[in-house]
Amino acid sequence: MSEQPAEFSMPTPGGFQDPERSGLSADDLFAGITEHLFFTLGKLAPSATRHDLYMALSYAVRDRLMTRYLAGKEALNEHPAKSVAYLSAEFLIGPQLGNNLLMLGIEKEAAEALHRFNGTTLDDVREVEEEPGLGNGGLGRLAACYMESLASLEVPAVGYGIRYEFGIFDQLIRDGWQVEITDKWLKGGWPWELTHPDQAVFVGFGGRTEGYTDEHGRYRSRWIPAEHAIGIPHDIPVLGYKVNTCDRLRLWRATATESFDFYAFNIGDYYGAVEEKVGSETLSKVLYPNDGTDEGRRLRLKQQHFFVSCSLQDMLRNLEQRKIPVTEFPQHWAVQLNDTHPAIAVAELMRLLIDDKNLDWDLAWDITSRSLAYTNHTLLPEALEKWGLPLFSSLLPRHLELIFEINRRFLQQVRLKHPGDDAILRKLSIIDEEGQKAVRMAHLATVGSHHVNGVAKLHSDLVKSSLMPEFAQLWPEKFTNVTNGVTPRRWMGLCNPQLRGLLDEVIGQNWLHNLDELKQLERFQDDSGFLERWDQTKLESKRQLASYIHRHTSVLVDPASLFDVQVKRIHEYKRQHLNALQVIAQYLRIKNGQGDGLAPRTVIFGGKAAPGYYMAKLIIRFINGIAETVNSDPDMDGRLRVVFLPDYNVKLGERVYPASDLSEQISTAGKEASGTGNMKFAMNGALTVGTLDGANVEIREQVGAENFFLFGKTTPEIEALRKSGYRPWELLEELPELQDVLHLVEQGHFSNGDTELFRPLVDNLRGQDPFFVFADFEAYLKAQDEVSSAWANRQHWNRMSLLNSARTGYFSSDRSVREYCDGIWKASAVPVKVTCQSNP
Repeated sequence: MSEQPAEFSMPTPGGFQDPERSGLSADDLFAGITEHLFFTLGKLAPSATRHDLYMALSYAVRDRLMTRYLAGKEALNEHPAKSVAYLSAEFLIGPQLGNNLLMLGIEKEAAEALHRFNGTTLDDVREVEEEPGLGNGGLGRLAACYMESLASLEVPAVGYGIRYEFGIFDQLIRDGWQVEITDKWLKGGWPWELTHPDQAVFVGFGGRTEGYTDEHGRYRSRWIPAEHAIGIPHDIPVLGYKVNTCDRLRLWRATATESFDFYAFNIGDYYGAVEEKVGSETLSKVLYPNDGTDEGRRLRLKQQHFFVSCSLQDMLRNLEQRKIPVTEFPQHWAVQLNDTHPAIAVAELMRLLIDDKNLDWDLAWDITSRSLAYTNHTLLPEALEKWGLPLFSSLLPRHLELIFEINRRFLQQVRLKHPGDDAILRKLSIIDEEGQKAVRMAHLATVGSHHVNGVAKLHSDLVKSSLMPEFAQLWPEKFTNVTNGVTPRRWMGLCNPQLRGLLDEVIGQNWLHNLDELKQLERFQDDSGFLERWDQTKLESKRQLASYIHRHTSVLVDPASLFDVQVKRIHEYKRQHLNALQVIAQYLRIKNGQGDGLAPRTVIFGGKAAPGYYMAKLIIRFINGIAETVNSDPDMDGRLRVVFLPDYNVKLGERVYPASDLSEQISTAGKEASGTGNMKFAMNGALTVGTLDGANVEIREQVGAENFFLFGKTTPEIEALRKSGYRPWELLEELPELQDVLHLVEQGHFSNGDTELFRPLVDNLRGQDPFFVFADFEAYLKAQDEVSSAWANRQHWNRMSLLNSARTGYFSSDRSVREYCDGIWKASAVPVKVTCQSNP
């Protein structure tokens, strides 16, 4: 990735330089905390609570970000370069304080400053920080990792999304069931954002279109929306690691064009007086409204159009302010569509260019198709969004006109290559003609983008061979792969201070800049003294997690046991129920006196089920039923414990990954696009038991097959089973251990005698088993036996653990972002020099 040197010298005092707010010493931070307690929060230090100290320290740290944030904007103005616009419905950014302290390199200074306030620790303050629930899982966390890597690689970038007032729900467990409560992450104030009402934009919905002839005699269409909303941007600084580049996350909040109708109020219609305000603000109220209803689907499509339109208008305005012609849009903005949620960008950018900027079709299409790129994140057909034409036309009539024209022109190209082949036209058409006609958003994104990428080698191959084979044959040069990555700064440096300290000592501190330097660890693989130190860092993390588990679930676990962990969104294809069934098998072996050689285990689950996904919620109840039975059985003491961690999120993940010995990556082959949790586990020295699915394939290649517990049928074998007519009830007859497990479940052993509670789960497995749990059960048990055998030789286990960490440099998000920059975005680094203050 090439660099374009750009220096920005800070102005003399009187500009935006303030030395008192840019100093990085403990004294400077203490002064900043004291100042914000008094002037921002109206508190005196002796009466300050931990939350007050969190807010004051956060404001003081944000002050230090502003110098770099503004310098970066000026550098881009002075040296125009291509910026990346990352459009995503989710940004699961996690807690910000610890991460920004790490980026600035001032964790020790902050800890010292806080200690002056009655001995307050940094952990005390970080504990009270609310996590913005602006994402559902891997998609949003990936977007956050990429934004951090873009800044650390000094690439100008803006992440565009929605500032949800209520994010992903908080999860409680009551009587074993998931209960969803509102995520009020803003209730205590959030110090990391900058609001810019002066940069608000208007977004239209509904209404009608009408044709007219312009002054040049050309026929045009005009959209007359029935309603508008205003998008107000909230910017979150995203600082790179020990560099001066500070990019931003720009999240849009919706508000009404008119907040209060005095006439309605005066005639007694009190709801009507605020109806427009309530309706508009609903757009940014909640992450992923339930799309099981017509109104829910309507709101979700409105959300997508809202943030995409706001973002594209913002980019065009940026060019206008810098006096750059709109025809140069592709030279200045690389727009990445993170899954299909922002796919409406194809039609919206065309609308803005044709209707607002008065460009002709061919020029507008050239700009659009050279600016947009699309990342596919799923192989599940039901997850590829489609919007029925009645809904689409009522909400976005002008966009539907444009999509029809895009589709007409596209299908004409297809006819030239495949004359007389109506079948391929039906497969490729943006409009699904089967049943109720619908707009296929993945098709729209593919047609309108210059690149389409998958997120792991296997996934990208399957996108070309199974999901979109006709598109791949039509445009083979358009399809590529960029395997996902995760940031080592948060997922090793921040969350695993014990490991970071050891690594800094033995290989130096540059590994957080260049994760490939972890390869130096390989020279210690036969050093028994070092392997013992490696084991002790893991044990310390396990003690901390054991303490957390006891505080939050009242379950006592042994840190010396094998911590066997599966934390991720609850879904049948991720097969938490396969894991649960093998736990019962281990339980039965111990009860029947056949537990010799089994490793003492603490099996840890965590994750949220979509509120409307009954089977996933039943799996959570199943796990908790098993936990209740196992943990109350004296025969299991010292042998087996089962824990379900409620409300799994980024903050909890920072505790879990460093403490894990075994990573469960057991999805059905061909279903997981990539996975990123698998990478975080491996970086922190956990061994993987997994299928050849998603990025597991590449993890195994990197760490070595001998350091990976492989099991299960491959993608071709799963497909062959499906085509041959898979009969799980027949397979069950050949699996006596699984029969015993299911018999115990059906007897009500894990449901207090209720024989009906888990019947839907068992019947689904016996009758259909859509994700081939039975087909992989025996191989999975065998792999778990191999895990127990390996655990018995702790020096060998520690060696395998060390090599997993040493060989995960490839899975840094820095590598992923470099590949995007070089192969898709054609974006370069723009280093920013701030002369008034350097990083420590």
